[in-house]
Amino acid sequence: MGRSLILAFALMLVLEGIIPFVAPATWRETFTRLIRLADGQIRFVGLGSMLLGLVILLVFT
Repeated sequence: MGRSLILAFALMLVLEGIIPFVAPATWRETFTRLIRLADGQIRFVGLGSMLLGLVILLVFT
């Protein structure tokens, strides 16, 4: 279980690093837009992301 968690974390880092590596200006613009969002909107995006991740885990495990 611990090894799988470390591998999942490593994969997450690789995937999150692709956009800033390939398109740094787009990545910067995305974060500029994100800063302008209200706290509730950011929480909603976080909730949606977590729920999508849970659904993917349930489907593929």
